[in-house]
Amino acid sequence: MKVLFSTSISLPTILIWLLALILNIYGLPADASVRIKDIARMNTESETDLIGYGLIIGLDGTGDSKSVPFTRQSLANMMERMGMTVDADELKVKNAAAVMVTARLSSNHRVGDRIDVTVSSVGDASSLQGGTLLMTPLSTVNGDVYATAQGPVSIGGFNVQVDDGNKIVNNYTLVGRVPNGAKVDRQMQTAGNGKDILITLRSADYATAAAVTRKINIKYGQTAYTEDASTIRVVVPDSLSYPNDRGEFIADIGQMEIIPDQAARVIINERTGTIVAGNNVSIAPVAIAHGNINVNIKSFPVISQPQPFSDGETVVTSEYQLAVDSEKARVIHFQETVALSDVAAALNSIGAAPRDIIAIFEALKQAGALRAELVII
Repeated sequence: MKVLFSTSISLPTILIWLLALILNIYGLPADASVRIKDIARMNTESETDLIGYGLIIGLDGTGDSKSVPFTRQSLANMMERMGMTVDADELKVKNAAAVMVTARLSSNHRVGDRIDVTVSSVGDASSLQGGTLLMTPLSTVNGDVYATAQGPVSIGGFNVQVDDGNKIVNNYTLVGRVPNGAKVDRQMQTAGNGKDILITLRSADYATAAAVTRKINIKYGQTAYTEDASTIRVVVPDSLSYPNDRGEFIADIGQMEIIPDQAARVIINERTGTIVAGNNVSIAPVAIAHGNINVNIKSFPVISQPQPFSDGETVVTSEYQLAVDSEKARVIHFQETVALSDVAAALNSIGAAPRDIIAIFEALKQAGALRAELVII
């Protein structure tokens, strides 16, 4: 993959030309080999998502307000389990916040292992900074509990109120993490029959799956079979059924190198103005016109003074001046091309900023000239 632009503001012309030169000279070759273990999960590994509802306490007045009923009710229920009866309507929860807790559990995790969890505010708290997550059971979608989370929350930022209506914010403070915050209480069941090895590609593609199957069969005979675009089943030979031999067999498969096939895809993040495109992206012959209209509105104060000895008052009004500057549209023509550096240089020649390029790529896709999948995130 190659990064075409990664900024939310316009780049100077010289930087864009330099970026295009770097892409042209130092870009990854299309036939670069990678290890199977780097593009796939090995040895019947599977994952599942866990979720839970919890409370964060110890906040410095940045928790949920009294208008959030479920936080007050949660605190009341917790205190009742500890032998204290309180009225939920009388609780003040400014130092506590209700959160959803999420984690991802792998079949490689064993009972007693610890995994990271993410906490996200569901009330109207202003910050989770300095809080501690109370014991929260984490379950799958069918309600089976697999882990329990608890610990101090790290948000990697701050939210400071400096005076009335003004504050200093660094990073997002309503989502945080608890590193190693959950202990695995129950192990996942692995897929497969215990003898076969399932290789699951992280990006499904039949060409890549066929390449993996072919590579394994060249060395070990007809032991690998392509089940679908993302799964290759490998039957362990009887001669390698001993545990140590089986482990070495799996390790050797992971070290094998193949040339994965790469789908033509352009990834666009409209929030940040980032564009990422692959090597196989091509553009059909097409013409592009680009021009901007700038509207400037200026306000001038106009002071109206009353006549002498009158009972009038001085009145300040505003007078507006409107100016419209229309930039002359410039047209460029793309020949059949697959060089991203050529695309970057051509779009830069008409003064297109990253956000302009996003709109151009979307228009190219609608016109059928962009021969790639356009993914907007």
